[in-house]
Amino acid sequence: MPVRSSLSDPSCATLPEPGPARPVLPSDPSTSACGLEDDHLHEECAVFGIWNARDAAPLTTLGLHALQHRGQEAAGIVSFDAATERFHSHRGLGLVGDVFEDSRVLATLEGTRAIGHNRYATSGATLLRNVQPLFAEFAFGGLAVAHNGNLTNANMLRRELIRRGCLFQSTTDSEVFVHLIAISLYATVEDRLIDALKRVEGAYSLVVLSQDALIGVRDPMGVRPLVLGRMPKDDTGNSGAWVLASETCGLDIIGAEFVRDVEPGELVIIDDSGIRSLRPFGQTQPHFCVFEYIYFARPDSVLEGLPVYGVRKQIGRELAHESGVEADVVVPVPDSGVPSAIGYAEASGIPFELGIIRNHYVGRTFIEPTDQVRHLGVKMKHSPNRQMLDGKRVILVDDSIVRGTTSRKIVDMVRAAGASEVHMRISSPPTKHSCFYGIDTPERSKLLAAQHDLKTMAELIGVDSLAFISLDGLYRAMGHESRTASPNRYCDACFTGDYPIPLTDNDAENGPGSA
Repeated sequence: MPVRSSLSDPSCATLPEPGPARPVLPSDPSTSACGLEDDHLHEECAVFGIWNARDAAPLTTLGLHALQHRGQEAAGIVSFDAATERFHSHRGLGLVGDVFEDSRVLATLEGTRAIGHNRYATSGATLLRNVQPLFAEFAFGGLAVAHNGNLTNANMLRRELIRRGCLFQSTTDSEVFVHLIAISLYATVEDRLIDALKRVEGAYSLVVLSQDALIGVRDPMGVRPLVLGRMPKDDTGNSGAWVLASETCGLDIIGAEFVRDVEPGELVIIDDSGIRSLRPFGQTQPHFCVFEYIYFARPDSVLEGLPVYGVRKQIGRELAHESGVEADVVVPVPDSGVPSAIGYAEASGIPFELGIIRNHYVGRTFIEPTDQVRHLGVKMKHSPNRQMLDGKRVILVDDSIVRGTTSRKIVDMVRAAGASEVHMRISSPPTKHSCFYGIDTPERSKLLAAQHDLKTMAELIGVDSLAFISLDGLYRAMGHESRTASPNRYCDACFTGDYPIPLTDNDAENGPGSA
């Protein structure tokens, strides 16, 4: 299929081969020796909950394994044993497999009900006291809370609660929920939770476990995902357990069937009498996070009715139509660039090749990050497949450019492998604004696209041409004619600065319009 020349599209920058006077990106002390992960946007957390399953804690562990991509810093599970009326908890720093490696730990998490959490710190340091689920004893009994997202008025509420005498045990904004529930004057857990939810602003999906119910909640605009599933009944004691998870891949791993998405502003209450739904916020306008489709969600998940893998491939096709360029090979930056690169190759007719090989066995850096190691560290995670690059005109496809440090290193590596030209295509619009809804983004002054035009960005990362998918192209990939014509609006504030939820804490600290 023919594609337009990059010169015909104003969203594409084309440059001559960079010379000796090539600008230098500012150094980034947060970049790890591995050189890559800290230059991506990071998801905030994953939540999982299960009700009435014989192996609740082991099944929760499996669910958290499938959702590991949403948080790698810590994991935790709280279970409840109805027979003894006791809660059990285990939390730890590290990956799910490390935290729950010892089978004796899972054996202590008794009961047929459990919730779990994977953490990536967007609020509060990586300390054991910040690891979720959070648990507290109330007058009505114990309650555990796991939170995915970020509250935009957490600091204001925290100051208010401290003045009232609340004693915070963590530095995470999620603990605000616990204290708001504690001070509520309502009688039931449901009403106390609703009372708390009406005080908070921001993006959140919650799973809450009490002695009598498992509750799933999405914020009124549904920014963060949450899905409902059910396990089939069988002869091994499984009586059709209900499951809540951040993504459908968390259902698939335990054999649960997808039932539906929890809707924006909905509370789903699961107890021994079945399942019911409450809508305390009335009718709301959804603003689901569009970056879930671009990068955060696992490719085999289905969110809001759209298969993530299919959307990413379609983004690649749109990219090829919008900003095609003559080349010999389409190469993804693994792993996040793979589906879009496949779509780009299909639409352009240019062969898809794995020109960069990722080492999946490298975790956080274990080497002192000296300048020399930081320079070489990119090779710990990505290595050039030289025979696919040498003498070739290469189109690199990646999901985003944040600071630009990763892109620069990847481009240098591909050129060193002999590529005659390097053209970069990005499967998201330029990230120009920080996220305040649970995605860990740098402050705006460190976002490359917020500080430079397209031509300068291309020069800084050292490519012959650079293009991002347009905002309308992104919406077309999700099945809409354009952004303005979309009946289902998404949160795309990281591209547009159009924040659908008030930024109370940010405005109080920096003044309105500082985002």
